[in-house]
Amino acid sequence: MIVSLREITAETVRQITSLSVSQEQQRLVASNAVSLAQALFSPDAWYRAIYADDTPVGFLMLYDESLRTGPSDHPKVALWRFMVDAQFQGQGVGTAALDQVIAHVRNKGLFSSLLVSYVPAPGSPEQFYLRAGFTHTGKVDNGEVVLELRLKSNAP
Repeated sequence: MIVSLREITAETVRQITSLSVSQEQQRLVASNAVSLAQALFSPDAWYRAIYADDTPVGFLMLYDESLRTGPSDHPKVALWRFMVDAQFQGQGVGTAALDQVIAHVRNKGLFSSLLVSYVPAPGSPEQFYLRAGFTHTGKVDNGEVVLELRLKSNAP
């Protein structure tokens, strides 16, 4: 199975918005429809559909300050949304997609770290992110635990 990140188009948007996590996970991540609506009003949003071969299986969105008209000298980036449809979880899709997101962020060469947060509850993706190299920052933002992945060896 080849996992890829693709732009969402008028032809694919309904497929992407119909994807869903399990019932237990729905309180942990916003729906794709809500995420896409938020992206429309955020100049910092970079979003893609996750595909396994030619099947849409997930969605992700970055908060990327380098997308602003006048980017700062030290822009921040965070994984704002990340979901894999319930029927495709546990098959390596999420890991492959996250690896591609990390590579995308690293290749920009603008960021010292990539942040992500999660709701601390049963079924949370904490272990998934820790396995990918994220570490606890000790911070909590709006009730979500914040993790960080250092991207540069000289990062503060």
